[in-house]
Amino acid sequence: MVSLTPNELLKVLKVASASKRNHCMILFAFRFGMRASEVCDLRLSDIDRKNGTITVRRLKGSKTSVGHMTNVQGQPLLSATRVLNAWLDERQDASDFVFTSQKGGKLDRSAFFRMFQAVATEAGLSPEKRHPHCLKHSLGFAMVEANRSLTTIQNALGHRSVASTGIYAQPSREQVDHAIQATLLELF
Repeated sequence: MVSLTPNELLKVLKVASASKRNHCMILFAFRFGMRASEVCDLRLSDIDRKNGTITVRRLKGSKTSVGHMTNVQGQPLLSATRVLNAWLDERQDASDFVFTSQKGGKLDRSAFFRMFQAVATEAGLSPEKRHPHCLKHSLGFAMVEANRSLTTIQNALGHRSVASTGIYAQPSREQVDHAIQATLLELF
């Protein structure tokens, strides 16, 4: 499973920030662990700006989840509230969809895919990391790296089953080697 490192994510967001819509789409896909179709299906009625929440209507048998939009101190590229407000202030489409196409109306997921590929290419990502689903995986792996519980990650990604979330808990060879080394140092 392919994911972005924190530095790669910031590079992608920096490139995407040339367009308020693209920046917001990519940030939301990462921040709320959304699939491309879920980003494109997001409606204005799913956003509660007053309370700072977003309702994500998950696909593929996952459960609907509500997340809080927050700003990340010192990281404007990761500040969901600020980025969303900038996009909605600029947006001029009467559509109920949050992310609209240049022709108006709902953005197609293939257009999101092409946009993400272009942004990821410009950011210098390797070809296997130029798929928007990497953003969802990146959130899962980042939460594991931060030692969040599997049930917390499950809820963040909208998984119905913790078994679906378990794939993120698989340690890398480097993590296993580090754990073995630490154990040996503790024992001997």
